[in-house]
Amino acid sequence: MSTEGSEMAEESGPFRVLLTVRVKAGMAADFEKVWAQGSAEVTAQPANLGHALARSALEDDVYYVVSDWTDREAFLEFESSPGHVRHREKLHPYREGGSLAMMQVLEGVR
Repeated sequence: MSTEGSEMAEESGPFRVLLTVRVKAGMAADFEKVWAQGSAEVTAQPANLGHALARSALEDDVYYVVSDWTDREAFLEFESSPGHVRHREKLHPYREGGSLAMMQVLEGVR
C-alpha cells in the first residue's frame, strides 16, 4: 500500500481503543458499578465519540471496554489527564490483569 493510501485510510474512521480487563473473582458487580460511575468523565470529553462496557460470553470475569475517539492524539491526551488517572485508580482494586489495543477504524458497516 502506498503512503498516500495509508494516510487516507487513517482519516476514514475514528480511533478505537479496546481495553481487555480481567476482574478479580467475585468482584464483577462492584467493578461494573465503579466503571459506570466514572463513565461520565470519558463521555464528557469533546473528542470522545462513544464508550461501552461489555462482558465476555466465553470467559468468567473478563470485560471489554470499547472507546472511540476523533483521533489518537485526543485519546492519548485524555489517557494522561488527572480525571482519567483518578478513574483508573478507582478501578485498580478490582483488576487482576488486562491489555490495551489501539487501532484506526478503516471501515464500518451497519
